[in-house]
Amino acid sequence: MSNDESWDGTVVKKSRAMLDGSNLYRRVTIRTESGETQKVRVHRALWKELEVGDRIAKEAGQEPRRA
Repeated sequence: MSNDESWDGTVVKKSRAMLDGSNLYRRVTIRTESGETQKVRVHRALWKELEVGDRIAKEAGQEPRRA
């Protein structure tokens, strides 16, 4: 999903990984209204705030936020 897209969905999974050995990446897997699932990278504060089942939304050109 690019920064120019807008979407909303429900968090189905939270994950974090140190893919390059030095940076911790936080992602959530979301299920959109259309039923597709996508992995989305989010900032630490939002990742800590979200739980499975929470709604999340993103407007074009903005960061994802809790809906």
